[in-house]
Amino acid sequence: MINGIIVINKEAGFTSFDVVAKLRGILKQKKIGHTGTLDPDAVGVLPVCLGSATKLCDMLTDKKKEYIAEFVLGKTTDTQDISGKVLTESKVTCNEEQVRRAIAGFVGNIQQIPPMHSAIKVNGKRLYELARAGKEVERKPREITLYEIEVLSLQLPYVKMRVLCSKGTYIRTLCHDIGQKLDCGAVMTKLERTKSGEFTKEMALSLSQAEELSQNGKLEDYIIPVDRVFENTDIFDVPDRLLKKVLNGNAFSLRELPGQIRNKCREGENFRLYAKIEGKRKFLALYEYQSDKQALVPVKMFLD
Repeated sequence: MINGIIVINKEAGFTSFDVVAKLRGILKQKKIGHTGTLDPDAVGVLPVCLGSATKLCDMLTDKKKEYIAEFVLGKTTDTQDISGKVLTESKVTCNEEQVRRAIAGFVGNIQQIPPMHSAIKVNGKRLYELARAGKEVERKPREITLYEIEVLSLQLPYVKMRVLCSKGTYIRTLCHDIGQKLDCGAVMTKLERTKSGEFTKEMALSLSQAEELSQNGKLEDYIIPVDRVFENTDIFDVPDRLLKKVLNGNAFSLRELPGQIRNKCREGENFRLYAKIEGKRKFLALYEYQSDKQALVPVKMFLD
């Protein structure tokens, strides 16, 4: 089994689940998970976790995302993107300066109402399932953060922008809301995710490239090791006397720890644990020091 992260450049027409299914066939392994849904029409960076790295999925989903988005003013649709049913069409009377000012007003912490055509569940039903059935339900606004928005080109009514945002941000809803602020409506026409956490477009492979590399036995060169995600975290090489405890996922009391590790223990401090097993140094787990317990406790276990 392959353990690690592969960055896929998702193509239009594929869902994130399609990418996972395709990789299961290419790699001949079931334990695979993605780290954040991309709409079928969207393209770009999709980190996929393999083997023991699937335990990272929730952690990587929380990372900042960067997108290049394009939208057109003067129109709204039921999906908030160009693929939907047109609801309204309006004349665009705003100028470039007004558009720039409106966009800049969205930077920061804002409340965003998720679109009906999304995978969020309400009372056990996906919103897109309700939308397809012609139903609309009330959605609670969620706080998101838009760290940066950079206008890349303005050829009204067409706008292209780069967005750096928190998890849970719907870019097509951002485009829609910009249109509402300008009193003319807007729909997203194109979306590319260029970065997800530390994973960038330059690191990404297409599915066809991944398949070819796998067939040639060279895909391992593109698999990112699990511990790279924690490369800024202190290292604890577990001595043989404590190996059984970490293999069982047990906590370590402060007095059990080697002096150099004990001295680094502060509330919330993380450590990546390694041990020599069968002659090889292996990454085993991420632990955190909790002062109320006076112990180093497991956060995530990455045993094969």
